[in-house]
Order: sequence, then C-alpha cells, then structure tokens
Amino acid sequence: MQNRRQWMKLATTAIAALWLGAALPTPADAAEKLTVFAAASLKDALDAANAVWAKESGKEAVASYAASGALAKQIENAAPADIFISADLDWMDYVAKKNLIKAGSRANLLGNRIVLVAEKDKAKPVEIKPGFDLAGLLGDGKLAMGEPKSVPAGKYAMAALDKLGVWKSVETKVAGAESVRAALALVSRGEAPYGIVYQTDAAADKGVAIVGTFPAESHPPIIYPIAILAASKNPDATTYLDFLKSDKAAAFFTAQGFTVLK
Repeated sequence: MQNRRQWMKLATTAIAALWLGAALPTPADAAEKLTVFAAASLKDALDAANAVWAKESGKEAVASYAASGALAKQIENAAPADIFISADLDWMDYVAKKNLIKAGSRANLLGNRIVLVAEKDKAKPVEIKPGFDLAGLLGDGKLAMGEPKSVPAGKYAMAALDKLGVWKSVETKVAGAESVRAALALVSRGEAPYGIVYQTDAAADKGVAIVGTFPAESHPPIIYPIAILAASKNPDATTYLDFLKSDKAAAFFTAQGFTVLK
C-alpha cells in the first residue's frame, strides 16, 4: 500500500511538471533575433548602437558586415535578414527594383567622405586637386581601394580620380579590395603606400593617417540608405529602424565621423 502511495505521488509530480513545462516558453517562442545586413564601413558605429539597443529593448540585433554589393546579392538569393544598410544608393536601388524591400521603409540614414590615407609612420600631407601626381606618390606601390566596379567606396574613389584627371595614370596600380575595410588593412599593414577609404574607416584604424580629403564635388554624394527587407517577419524591425534614425543612435554615428541625414 505504501509503495502504491509513493507511486501515485511520483505520477502526480510528473504530471504537474509536464503541465508546468507546457506553460514555459520554448526556444521557438522566444523573441527572434533581428538580423542586419550592413556595409562594412558601419561596423564600429553600428556595434555601439546595437549594444544600446540590446540594453534598452532586451532584444538582440545581430549585424553581418560586408561590401554592399555582396550583401545585396545575398538578399537576392533569399539570405535571411530583416534590415539592409547600403553604403550607396545603387545597391539599395538594386534590391528595391527586385521588390526586396518593404514599401515606405526606405530612408537616407548617413553621409560620409572619402580620404587618402597612408601608413601612419610614413604619412605626409597631400594636396588633392586636379592633376595631382598620385602616380608619382605611389611609385612602384599599389593604390588600395574598394573594387571600383562593385564596392561603393571604390566607385566613389574612381569617380573622384576621374573627375580630377588622375584615374588613367593610376588605373593599373589599383589593388581592388572586396570591401573598404580590406583596402584599409592593406595600408595599415604596409602592403600598399596609399589607399582611398571612407573618413570613418580611417578614424577606426590607428595604423593609418589621413593625408588628404577628396573634394565633395569630385564624386557623387556618399549616402547610406536603410530599409526593412520585404521577407522580414520580425515585429521589431520597424522599432529598430526608428531607433537608428533617432538622436540617441546619431551620437554613435557622428562619433565615428558620419554625417546624420534628416
């Protein structure tokens, strides 16, 4: 009889545990992480902004950084993401024309500038003007920049050099990198004497120094658009986008040298 009572007690406890377990949230019920595809040049500022977002909202935003073109192609191939921040208008236009962003969610978020950088220990000021002798400065070395046919920073750089009448003299010396951060690393490691990168990237690497700034009129405006992707089912996407457009997030972008567009 005693054994029967013990068995009934155990059975009751097990059933109660099952009921309690059913009431607890499963991993699938937990808030889904918000995935952000962002241009490589945004890493430092966006990481800081995402940390504040996580602390204040209790939600996590996970950023995947790469060249804007590479990210746009991944989006086209149905890579799971909620937000796209491009380093130029062209790649955002690319995904928009394929109906891959949510109507009405697109906005111009940030502005930037392109600069000429050199390894910090060898940096000397360069006057960037029409016809300046960049080829002579390079000598036998390479000019590090984003791949000019696909990477936004590389396209801006090529446009500026062409406008200044310098492109043809350095075209064969270009070391086209897969992203602006990769181009920056070539200069920082001493593998290229000069590079053209965003002002914000130069500020993020202690191994390089800005030796000249390209005139704003020498290239198309550098604009970083943001949008929610059409395939996103995350209910936090709109709130997150609004957070990045807020004054609180603006502080992290301006600290890295970005211009906040309103």
